[in-house]
Amino acid sequence: MTTRKPALALAAVPGRRARTLELATEIEKKGFSGIYCASFGDGLGLCQAIAEATNTIYFGTAVVNIYTRHPSDYALTTALIHELSGGRFRFGIGVSHRPVTDRLGLSTGKPLSDIRTFVDEWKGVARTGDQPPIVLAALRKKMVALGGEIASGIVYANVSRSNLKKSLSALSDEKRSDPKFFVGNMIPTCISSDREAAAAVNRKTLSGYVQLPNYRNVWKEAGYVEEMSGIEEAITRGEPQRIGEFMTKRWLSDCTLFGSPSEVREGLEAFYDAGINAPILVPSSAAGNQMKAFQELFEIF
Repeated sequence: MTTRKPALALAAVPGRRARTLELATEIEKKGFSGIYCASFGDGLGLCQAIAEATNTIYFGTAVVNIYTRHPSDYALTTALIHELSGGRFRFGIGVSHRPVTDRLGLSTGKPLSDIRTFVDEWKGVARTGDQPPIVLAALRKKMVALGGEIASGIVYANVSRSNLKKSLSALSDEKRSDPKFFVGNMIPTCISSDREAAAAVNRKTLSGYVQLPNYRNVWKEAGYVEEMSGIEEAITRGEPQRIGEFMTKRWLSDCTLFGSPSEVREGLEAFYDAGINAPILVPSSAAGNQMKAFQELFEIF
């Protein structure tokens, strides 16, 4: 049974931003290992607020979209947060997904070369002061390898635990064994004695992700061809209500945490054993809102 406290994911939604900062200080007081902020709700802005509201906990973005701001603009903000926090900030970046960038009217190129160019330009901005460690969002092995080359870590989201060894083989032996090299994973988490209800919550959390081709391809590589092909067929036929049928418990158990407190703790320990040194739990509740979900997490750790 794990006694290690993971990091937690945090987002500030309208009307609860002040409460979110209070929650950040509570997470720090309870000894969790970090706070990581997603792109929605201005994760970078939330990180700046967390830098001022907390004192010791590590935190970062997981992740920001490299296409929505110029590297020099990001560099000014990340250096500011890094300095204000006393070096506790990690800058997580990613290329997002084509449906998102298309909706925003953004021009994109090849993910690997775009990330490399962004990092070079971001690092090259003059007179900003020291910059934080940079972490790359990774789904495929080539991005994992690039993270080992040009960054201080990688962060997955919803990765299949059974496929981690294969994915992490893209890193050098030195990186895989270096505890300072950040290997994170955003893990949807729902704690409930009603396992079916908890599974339903995580299905809802992942319902948008399974509609993204990049994620489906990664899950196919992990052995979930039948599930992802079924989802693709439902999308093609215009039957979104059928998507949940193909989000099987076998798949769900491999990329999320749900069920009783002991099941969640044991699953978390399995992610550590598989090579994740910075698990980031993304809490939801079968019995209430996000604040209820955090209280349930506090109780089991």
